[in-house]
Amino acid sequence: MSTNAKFSRQPSGGEVGVACIPDAISFSESRSGAARFALLASAIVAGLAGGAALHSSAVSTTSALTSLFLVLTLIGGFLSTWSPCGYSSLSLLRPHGRYSIGSVVRWAPTFATHALGYAIGAVVLGGILGTVGWLLFTSVPFNYMVIGMAVLALGYGAHQLGFLRMPYPQRRAQVPHDARFRFSSPVIGLLYGYALGMNYMTYVQTPILYIVTGVALFCGGIVDIKAAIAIIAVFNIGRCLPVAVNFLPIKNVTVQAWLARTQERAVEVDGFLLLSVATASLVLLAL
Repeated sequence: MSTNAKFSRQPSGGEVGVACIPDAISFSESRSGAARFALLASAIVAGLAGGAALHSSAVSTTSALTSLFLVLTLIGGFLSTWSPCGYSSLSLLRPHGRYSIGSVVRWAPTFATHALGYAIGAVVLGGILGTVGWLLFTSVPFNYMVIGMAVLALGYGAHQLGFLRMPYPQRRAQVPHDARFRFSSPVIGLLYGYALGMNYMTYVQTPILYIVTGVALFCGGIVDIKAAIAIIAVFNIGRCLPVAVNFLPIKNVTVQAWLARTQERAVEVDGFLLLSVATASLVLLAL
């Protein structure tokens, strides 16, 4: 789900088999203008300093930009489930019964099929994006791609902090919760992993998805289709990782309560990352 209820669409909850929790209060409504501006300014400063430091290092500009993007992509995947709504879907994949080594061992195949579903989603979505990029963007210079994605990231960073309204096209649905009555746990894990791994079949928490999508498109033309698949795979790894909390003796209600208390932190991290990484990327190109 989107973290910004003011500027993005909320799930209608009217679809059959779909259950969801409304978005948290948006960052712009829960913080003063001074607090939001301070975070925006600190993100820009961090990006300027980070870009200058990377330029001064022995790392090439291409490698530095790639590293920045991969960090943004992996953390973005993790942020996509940092909400009670996002986790409410994944909580259906928890081990059954009382926590024990046995219950975790019996649950492990569900985690494996869930990860497999994400992998299949990465291949399908990344393959589609890479193919479209190969057809349309083979002649786009690398620098143009970086500038375009950086400007887009700046826009969505400002969106997350309430300074700018950006479009948030999403399918307003989560995974079908009633599937747990129709399939075994490993099958549910696979289906949920695939649906979430396709990223546009369900509502996604972070606009970092749009940056990842854009880069995958361009990389399909500039590099190859396998690069586009790898980009979506990194994002999906971040999305899948939170499910691993089920290996630990932590109650579902504890996770849900923590997410409810800290959900707005996801908005802050989201906006900060988008602004700082975009600024650092532009600095690297300019120097």
